[in-house]
Amino acid sequence: MAVPTFEELKQKIGCELGVSPWVVVDQAMIQQFADCTGDRQWIHTDPERARRESPFRKTIAHGYLTLSLVGSLIQTIGAIPENTQAAFNYGLDKVRFLAPVITGTRVRLRTTLLSVENVGPGQYLMKATNTIEIEGAEKPALIAETLAMLYERRKKRAV
Repeated sequence: MAVPTFEELKQKIGCELGVSPWVVVDQAMIQQFADCTGDRQWIHTDPERARRESPFRKTIAHGYLTLSLVGSLIQTIGAIPENTQAAFNYGLDKVRFLAPVITGTRVRLRTTLLSVENVGPGQYLMKATNTIEIEGAEKPALIAETLAMLYERRKKRAV
């Protein structure tokens, strides 16, 4: 997908911006997330116990790990305008965790643009619906309405 300009992005409100490649959520990724956050609940980090006691018979990814994938996967679909100097997470309007991501499964991101609001000179607030799909599953892992503040690169003045 071609990377849009800010003007082209505004024309895509209500449209799907793209779908990311599939990414495997493996035990190493889950363990790294647990180590970073300190959330070492056995359902995520203990494959042997999960095999015995979990209804899934495997460990599952943290919900917030799955949510955190939105930031990296959205960069793969060309949703950020070409003349963006910086893009920052601005918040979430709604997040729903609908299905667990079982260790070893593949997920991908599907993004639909909800709005682009000019909030100041060269500043745009972008709102999108992001769905993390699980390969082969009917239900997605999550749906999140995200907000991103985009700063347009200023044109250099001739000297």
